[in-house]
Amino acid sequence: MFLSVFDMFKVGIGPSSSHTMGPMMAAARFLDLMRASPFAFHGLRASLHGSLAFTGVGHATDRATILGLAGFVPDTYDSTRADDALAQINTGHVIHPAGLPALRFDPARDLVFDFDTVLPGHANGMMLMATDAQGDVTLLETYYSIGGGFVMTEAELAAGKDTDAGAPVPFPFKTAAQMLHMSAASGRSIAGMKRANETARGGADGLATGTRRLWQVMSDCIDRGLTTDGTLPGGLSVKRRAKGIHDKLLQERGMNLTAPHTINDWMSAYAMAVNEENAAGGQVVTAPTNGAAGVLPATLRYYLDHVPGASEAHVEDFLLTAAAIGGLVKYNASISGAEAGCQAEVGSAAAMAAAGLCAVLGGTPEQVENAAEIALEHHLGMTCDPVKGLVQVPCIERNGLGAIKAVSAASLALRGDGTHLVSLDACIETMRQTGVDMSDKYKETSLGGLAVNVPNC
Repeated sequence: MFLSVFDMFKVGIGPSSSHTMGPMMAAARFLDLMRASPFAFHGLRASLHGSLAFTGVGHATDRATILGLAGFVPDTYDSTRADDALAQINTGHVIHPAGLPALRFDPARDLVFDFDTVLPGHANGMMLMATDAQGDVTLLETYYSIGGGFVMTEAELAAGKDTDAGAPVPFPFKTAAQMLHMSAASGRSIAGMKRANETARGGADGLATGTRRLWQVMSDCIDRGLTTDGTLPGGLSVKRRAKGIHDKLLQERGMNLTAPHTINDWMSAYAMAVNEENAAGGQVVTAPTNGAAGVLPATLRYYLDHVPGASEAHVEDFLLTAAAIGGLVKYNASISGAEAGCQAEVGSAAAMAAAGLCAVLGGTPEQVENAAEIALEHHLGMTCDPVKGLVQVPCIERNGLGAIKAVSAASLALRGDGTHLVSLDACIETMRQTGVDMSDKYKETSLGGLAVNVPNC
């Protein structure tokens, strides 16, 4: 089983990896399918199902789908060009994707939020259709946005998990137990094994360049959030708070008047800065999702700015270790809030961040596995119940608490020798089972929890 660090961490746009980035990527794949088809196409249609329908407006799923069909992709997204393209489509009812003829598309008629039809593969389902001159559907594909910006067709989902056709990797661990066994047998750290796997697929130069870019985008996102105030879009009138908190922390610095627990406010400010940027539709990195994008960058910034002896030379090890843990969670359970609640998003992010921090602080592989388990265990059962379908309440603050838990988990693990009662594998399986048992009301549908107990205006 191989999931690249660049699969777990993707540069994209807010507010949601599964509801914004995923549909945009699905649309890009459908355009490629159309380009390879012998048919002549004259129009496009799309239908959104399950969680994509219920919280699609709040997550900008409609906008992302339309822009994806117009040729936009998350990695190179330009908001000004996107706004212009969307305005032209809304008035002209025509889409002009590269390599295809002009295609009829009226957003009010051709993009359907289907609240009644549940597609069988995943809670985040969508159908994309191309039509002929008479308006009959001549090409149709079903896509599932399975979390973290990952997209699969109906056939790919049915084929199962073990469909990796790439070059063999030296350390193909599928469980934490296998990971620890391979580490002990090889004498390599978790990051060392992950680096060998990445190099076998993409080369060392690409890894170094790519991980530097990932951290740069994460760090820039924190900085933007710490210097931007105002009110977030969407109708809840949620005020940005990260800048105000950060400004007060800077004023207090060096005054010898603050309590030790104030470090938690630094971590919360970093995480909230990212998720306020995400809520505003800014550029973020999935870690492993947009809704949980603040946890890992906040933990890494905490390490670099507040831990004596920290070095940017360790950033790659942090990201590789975190990606290894995230891959285990995704393969054996889920990172999708629509599939397993927020335990799969912020819980997974906290486990990844705890593992990365533990590793760069000198933890053994056994301590790293313990750190990840502690962080995930104490998010089990967490629901995904965004108010008004927006990635704002409780999501923004929740990332701050996830970062605090990640640092605490790493610290606790480093105080021990790596032996512990509950294994990471058992915790991941528990998370999977809990997600299966969880009511759909609490899985990113905004039909339960805070979403129905907090006024939406």
